Amino acid sequence: VQLQASGGGLVQAGGSLRLSCVASGSIFRLNAMGWYRQPPGNQRELVASIDSGSMLISGSTKYADSVKGRFTITRDNAKNTVYLQMNSLKPEDTAVYYCNADVSGSPYDYGTDYWGQGTQVTVSS
Repeated sequence: VQLQASGGGLVQAGGSLRLSCVASGSIFRLNAMGWYRQPPGNQRELVASIDSGSMLISGSTKYADSVKGRFTITRDNAKNTVYLQMNSLKPEDTAVYYCNADVSGSPYDYGTDYWGQGTQVTVSS
């Protein structure tokens, strides 16, 4: 299984970016998916997560307090993709952003954690 993240870049404070992460490979079911970030000199932290939901109900979401009201996580199960819409960006959002997915390779597989390669987000003041 591979996770390919994209969409990072340099943006001014107050601007917006949209991150995407596509999962590919031997996937029976994508369970929870999420975005983490690692600011310079700091540990990796959870930004937002979304569970698989169902055909009729979108997955439930969780957000770090620091991004609530500014970031939105969504997913498109048909495309094996998770998105992170980031609005009202602040310099403290500067970090390498990593996507994460819990993937079941078969009906009997409870899931394995996978990570994307990371994409740099830099917010200038």
